[in-house]
This record gives sequence, structure tokens and C-alpha cells, in this order.
Amino acid sequence: MPAVFTWLKESKSGAFEIDFDVTQKQAASILKIQGRGGSRMSGLIGSGTLGENSYLSNKQRLSLLKSLSEVAKEHNVPLISGAAAETKEELAKIVEGLAKVGVDTVMVMPPKTMEVPTEKEMYEYYALSEATAKDVGVTIMPYNNPDAAGYHALSTDLLLRLSVLPEVTALKISTIDVSIIETLMLENKYLKILAGVDTVTVYAGLAGACGGITGVGCIFPKASVTMQEYILKGDWAEANKISQALNSLSFLDAQPLLLEYLKFAMGIHHNDVTGGLRTFGKKLTQQQIDDVRSRYILAKERLEVLDLIS
Repeated sequence: MPAVFTWLKESKSGAFEIDFDVTQKQAASILKIQGRGGSRMSGLIGSGTLGENSYLSNKQRLSLLKSLSEVAKEHNVPLISGAAAETKEELAKIVEGLAKVGVDTVMVMPPKTMEVPTEKEMYEYYALSEATAKDVGVTIMPYNNPDAAGYHALSTDLLLRLSVLPEVTALKISTIDVSIIETLMLENKYLKILAGVDTVTVYAGLAGACGGITGVGCIFPKASVTMQEYILKGDWAEANKISQALNSLSFLDAQPLLLEYLKFAMGIHHNDVTGGLRTFGKKLTQQQIDDVRSRYILAKERLEVLDLIS
């Protein structure tokens, strides 16, 4: 499932604003691409980390998601977005708001608190979001992101307890430590787990993940979908060839500036370098720009050899 970028344009005043038209068109173009086996992306993630989420106002975010819901419906895939709050009551309101603009599944991140919540507090936080989801007709995906600063880690015991709640359809595990996925699958082989870091897609599949949420797949969707096809068939050698071809670019997905890096790479791919550098995030240095460009070129050359450029 692609975590799509929010494309920006300059307003008459010179400020950046969301370019809804380009954002919709790029999301649609990604969803149209087929892998070698004929499959396509099976979901659409909007206003996530790569979607400038932390920089958008609530009004901007809801408008963006409403526009992306049109794309998701047209291509018959669920629209997914994230939610996090300090309190479970605040979280419930966010879930209600996302449901109103067409979000189908809410990735629920841990509480945004300074102190680490107790297991009981953490469970209650997720349980209320799940109950709210049932009331408003959406589903929930608990999101464990222990590698990112500011996110509390979810224990495997808690993840297993949350996984059996009726409106929880999957778990998202964003970490390079895929042993977490293996441990969860050993406890419940029927779990649906999505990996959230591009560098470990193949290893996560070997550990039991049924899919992934990808940033690099927005740039090279044919390669990303084909790799997942091989993973689901257990053809690890072929899957690993694609993973290695993507490696230079996938590396950026595990870096603090992943948004800025991958959005610029997307700009290069679409011959829109200026657009790729438009972000509410940090401005890249020339050294960083050169590094991303060289990484993109290397990945593209490797994928051309495999005939996986769409």
C-alpha cells in the first residue's frame, strides 16, 4: 500500500498550499500500475508521515483526505490515515472526524504523552478508538513504531490483545527489528501484519507479514508490487533481487528526513525537481540533494536491468 506524498504549489502570496489536483493524479497513477503477476496496490495511505501530516492544519488534512477518498473509491481500495492524541477521548474525536471524510481504516499510533503509559492505560486508549471505530463504521490498525523518536513502543503482549478486537483488521509494525513480527506470528499465525519500513520488506514477509506500507513504492510501484507478489508466493530469491535493486533508495525510508528525501526522489522521477523540493518540512542541503539524486539514479539503473520501470 503506497503512503502517497502531498504535492504542494505556490500561492499568489508565495506561500505553499496543497495542490489537490496533482496529489490526486499521482495517487491514481500509482494505483493503476500492475506488477508482473497482474496485481495492484491494495490500499491508499493519505496524510501520513510522507504526506506532510505533522505540518498540516486539521482543516487542511481533512480536505486532503476527502480528495483522496475519491481516488480510493474510484480504484476500489480502502483509504487509510493515521491518528494519535494525548488522551483517549481526543483520539476518539479524531477517529470520528476521519470517518466523516471517507477514511476506511485508521492507523492508531501510541499516545502522544511525555510519560510512558501503563499497559492498562495503553489498552484503554486503543480500546476506546476501536469502540468509536465500530460506531462510525471504520476499522483500526494499531501502529507500532518503536524506532521513531517520541513514539512509545507497544509490547507484543499488548499487540496480541489488541489484534483480537473486532474492528482491528491488521497491525502495522514499523521497525527494522523484524523479530517482533516473527514473535507475533508464532503466537498467532492468523495475524495480518503490515511492515512499515521499505528496507526490510522481504525479511518482514519471511517473518510472516502479509504486506507493507511503502514510500519507495510510490516512486517505483511496478517494482514494489512485483516484489510483494514474489514474497506472497515464497519466491525469496526473486523478491530479494528487487529489494537489492531498490536498496539505495529504500535506505532513505529509515532516515529522519525520509519525507524530504523521498519526496525529492519522486520529483526527480517525474521530472519535477522543483515540485519535489516543495515541502513544509526541512530544506535539503546541496549535499543531501546530490546524495538523493545519486541514490535514485542507481536504483533506476538496477530496476531497468530487471525491466521493472513502469
